[in-house]
Amino acid sequence: MKRTLIHHAIIVNEGKKFAGSVVIEGEQIAEVIAGDARPAQACDEEIDAKGCYLIPGVIDDHVHFRDPGLTHKADMSTETAAAAAGGVTSFMDMPNCNPQTTTLEALNAKFADAAHKCIVNYSFYFGATNNNADQLSQLDKTHVCGVKLFMGASTGNMLVDRMESLRKIFSEAGMLIATHCEDQNIIRQNTEYYKEKYGEDLDITYHPLIRSEEACYHSSALAVQLAKETNARLHILHISTARELELFEDKPIAEKRITAEACVSHLFFCDEDYKTLGARIKCNPSIKTAHDRDALRQALTTNRIDVIGTDHAPHLLREKEGGALKAVSGMPTLQFSLVSIFELVHQGVLTVEQLVQKMCHAPAELYQIAGRGYIRPGYKADLVLVNPESEWTVTPECILSKCAWSPMEGQCFHAQVEKTFVNGTVVYENGKVNTAHRGQALTFDR
Repeated sequence: MKRTLIHHAIIVNEGKKFAGSVVIEGEQIAEVIAGDARPAQACDEEIDAKGCYLIPGVIDDHVHFRDPGLTHKADMSTETAAAAAGGVTSFMDMPNCNPQTTTLEALNAKFADAAHKCIVNYSFYFGATNNNADQLSQLDKTHVCGVKLFMGASTGNMLVDRMESLRKIFSEAGMLIATHCEDQNIIRQNTEYYKEKYGEDLDITYHPLIRSEEACYHSSALAVQLAKETNARLHILHISTARELELFEDKPIAEKRITAEACVSHLFFCDEDYKTLGARIKCNPSIKTAHDRDALRQALTTNRIDVIGTDHAPHLLREKEGGALKAVSGMPTLQFSLVSIFELVHQGVLTVEQLVQKMCHAPAELYQIAGRGYIRPGYKADLVLVNPESEWTVTPECILSKCAWSPMEGQCFHAQVEKTFVNGTVVYENGKVNTAHRGQALTFDR
């Protein structure tokens, strides 16, 4: 079995940063060595990682790969290539595709398709609806990452808006419920108010006024209330406001049943950016104020925000034309998520240890992913080498998502992914993706 030594690295793992080496044997990590010591056995290959961080592979708990049915925007092959280039070694994909992943047949078909297409590791959410709660008990909790519940309408219109259905889902899911929280009645009222005042073709700057702080907070508070009443395991996705942070406890994941995610888009952008980027940064929930962005960044340094995801949601640029009501919502950020958060490290907002906690360790713990998310002997060798002092600028030519654009175009980053390993195999290096590699279905210790 092939043995690979990665040496002279700065290993970042479990709250520590130290010089050392890692030995990969087959698909697994065989040794983690501090300092200059040599491995116990000879290795077939040696990789000099001098000047680079070696971190666990990023686990993204929130992507929309548009496969099946919306593959003119993206598909599992193209988006997992983008993932590999960005240091993302595992992902969890949402159910608002076509057909929607709201039946066991559709879920099983998606897993089968992924085995042939995905370069990195994968799992899929089962989509809750007003009428399918009876299927929740049949889900295999060791293979399905969670139940996705739209408590706000977004792409695909999977809104669950009946209180009876919500209570049934919270009571009977029996596994993690990941929610999109925006109050549809408040959004509807805001839409009518601004249309009546300013006309049908509202400028993009009205998007955060329509999908407002109140709409987010009201829905998130309802989700927390239902979770407490039913003792459900709740994970609220893409928190976008400072006010919502008061709903979450500053405790380790192991001590709570209600957790929160922040996304790269809400951590990186604010409403001032609509002036230059327009509908390219239109997403649901909306990008809010600089105060909200900065509060989310601060919450990353505590346990109020548990994980960082992307809500990677590709659309073609022609579908992004229009303003607050006409342009579709969603943006592709997966390929640049890790380097975007490294930019916060460069700015002194986070430490590199906190980055690894929120993007690698915490998703593994929160979802109870088996054997991944840490640099430990016996764990799968999902690893990333990052050069923290390699300045570069995003150009259209380097974008691998099928939609062929990114809101990060023209952005200068100070860190760069050098190599990505998935299950011990190099899937990205020197700007090239190993498209022949196939990832594995994630499993969960539940």
